[in-house]
Amino acid sequence: MATCLGTFLLLVYATIVTVALPSIAADLHAGFGPLQWVVDVYTLALAGLLLGMGSLGDSLGRKRLYVRGLTAFTAATLACGLAPDVQVLIAARAVQGVAGAAMFATLLPLIGLTYTGRDRAKAFAIWGAVAGAAGCAGNIAGGILTHFLSWQWIFYGAVPLCAATNALSAKVLTRDATRPTHIDWPGIAAFTLAALGITFGFVRGGEAGWSAPSTLLGFLVGAALLAAFLLVERSAARHPTHRPMLPLSLFRTPAFNGMLLAACVYYLSGFGFLPVLSLWLQNGAGLSSLGTASVITAQPAAFFATSALVGSALHRLPARWTLGGGSLIVGLGDLAFLVIAPGSSWPALLPGLVLTGVGAGLVSPVLPATAMSSAPPSHVGVAAAAANSARQLGLALGIALLGTVFHQSAPPPAPSPTAYAHALHTVFLLAAALALTGGLISTHLLSRPDRTETRPPAS
Repeated sequence: MATCLGTFLLLVYATIVTVALPSIAADLHAGFGPLQWVVDVYTLALAGLLLGMGSLGDSLGRKRLYVRGLTAFTAATLACGLAPDVQVLIAARAVQGVAGAAMFATLLPLIGLTYTGRDRAKAFAIWGAVAGAAGCAGNIAGGILTHFLSWQWIFYGAVPLCAATNALSAKVLTRDATRPTHIDWPGIAAFTLAALGITFGFVRGGEAGWSAPSTLLGFLVGAALLAAFLLVERSAARHPTHRPMLPLSLFRTPAFNGMLLAACVYYLSGFGFLPVLSLWLQNGAGLSSLGTASVITAQPAAFFATSALVGSALHRLPARWTLGGGSLIVGLGDLAFLVIAPGSSWPALLPGLVLTGVGAGLVSPVLPATAMSSAPPSHVGVAAAAANSARQLGLALGIALLGTVFHQSAPPPAPSPTAYAHALHTVFLLAAALALTGGLISTHLLSRPDRTETRPPAS
């Protein structure tokens, strides 16, 4: 119960702000760029720090880090609701993301420590169902709270639940024995700042132009820090007492690369467009925040239904069919959105929402097992963390990239219906191209004969 509640909270806050963006913009006088950061900074912190938090959990103890992360998450959630301006809201969301990474990196190991045998398998199944339901609950809860109360209540409402989860976690979770290990601080810093620099470049490109000095600086700094990260990890691997955050030898395995690519593109192309779709539904199609939430919920509902109905059978199929095939279905779903026309309303979105939800529902249930089976036994933990990092980074980059394309194609303050339709077509063509290309490449990599079998590891 404690780990499921923590999972629910941290994943809900990846989506709950989506339908509240117009209300936040009006109340805090925020432009399109800052609104992107309200969503993106959370997923970016989650993606950038997930691997590093796994290392900290090994050194400090997973229960200790989880409880501390949950405490910080509670305080940051309250700070989000109290934010007087968009800059404070973005900063509080960043802290939420950092705390969420500490929780996310320790949840599955804690379940493994707390349960054994059949109880462990059952616990993992329940955890997966809760994770799938969180996306659906985030959209609808955000719409209800914003519609009947205010956007601040999407944060206020969770504070008592956070506090109760913290107390329960401290009482019931198993405390694991700590063993001092080297923490790859340079690797953690380089990877996180590289992701931040690249994403800043995408967001800033939509605000100031792709040739603006600040845009180019973001890309250059991000690329330089990414190169530095590779050098740091290579150096750490050669040191007898150091342990790299991410062993570079994993990238010599085609299955590992195919898994990472699928994890990134299906999340980028399947969910990165939701903020701009929310803006169109409310500002273009005239729906309320509650109506917008109800429409968008068709996607996580399809996701959850697919995972629940065929999730167990998916583990018996080759990974190229599940990860690669699921990514291709996401791409087809993006193409289905091209039926949107200047006079369209919400029913035009349903085929695309359902298809992208089905595609994501094929990938998500098998992604952790595929990640762990694509790596040697000594590296299965970091492989699973890398899969989650790729997924969350794909979402962060998708929000930034697709939001930038939308912003440039339908500039504010009041785009015409034709401009809205044109902008959405551009967004979905790009999303489809990325999903279809990535799906084909990942299918090829996962079909290579030197990959290991993608069976779930034994409990």
